[in-house]
Amino acid sequence: MDERMGMRTVTDGAPVRAADMVAALTARRLVFEDGAEQVFAPDGTTTYRDGGRATEGEWSILRDGEFSSFWPPDYRASYALRWRVVDGTPIGLVFSQSASGEEFVATFG
Repeated sequence: MDERMGMRTVTDGAPVRAADMVAALTARRLVFEDGAEQVFAPDGTTTYRDGGRATEGEWSILRDGEFSSFWPPDYRASYALRWRVVDGTPIGLVFSQSASGEEFVATFG
């Protein structure tokens, strides 16, 4: 188990199990490659910051390796969620938008 996140040992590119998703998403702030940041809260809320602009949304677990995101008033999307692991340590997550396949790579901040 990775004691810092209370999860089982994980491998790079493996889907995040539904049982581990809350811990994975809420462990720390996520910093994306473009500099944007996102914080997921255990209550299902999330804040995305891009530059000085912050937007509030909601998230929920769909199944192993997939979660849903809602950004009011009407944007909904689902994402495949995989681990980024280096030398046995989880360093972040990879989000793949289910409809488009577009990937967003984030590191734990």
